[in-house]
Amino acid sequence: MKWFNECRTLDQVKALYKTLAKQYHPDLGGDTETMQAINKEYAFASAKAIKDGNLSEEETEAEIRFSEEYRTALEKIIHLEGITIELVDYWIWVTGNTIVVKSELKNAGFFFASKKLAWYFRTAEYKCKGGKKSLEEIRQKYGSEVVKSKKPINRNYLQH
Repeated sequence: MKWFNECRTLDQVKALYKTLAKQYHPDLGGDTETMQAINKEYAFASAKAIKDGNLSEEETEAEIRFSEEYRTALEKIIHLEGITIELVDYWIWVTGNTIVVKSELKNAGFFFASKKLAWYFRTAEYKCKGGKKSLEEIRQKYGSEVVKSKKPINRNYLQH
């Protein structure tokens, strides 16, 4: 492995993947070939970290599928301007000027939470009922990691 040799835990693998994606994703100035190599190694490194963590084969397979779904969702929106992408527990939240990128968010599998005025992504196993807490309360309970901050809106994009 070229990218993930030093990673010993799944959390280290995930953190490094986020860093590498920000640096090498084609939509952010990187190239497709490098990002594909990183993605392949990420899947292998995730599986190795999970296996070394003594999870069952079924748990390992579920974690790999879970990681892949989140990675795919992030890849589909990371290039969008004017938004903030945030990881809160097992959910991805998107805030900012989301009106202009609404269709891209829907196509990436995100849902709109009208009471929170934010978009979210989560896998089926993390579906919950209620949604009574504000986004700020959720952040306080689970912590929050910003993956991408708002960028200036390209006004030419709005005119098309």
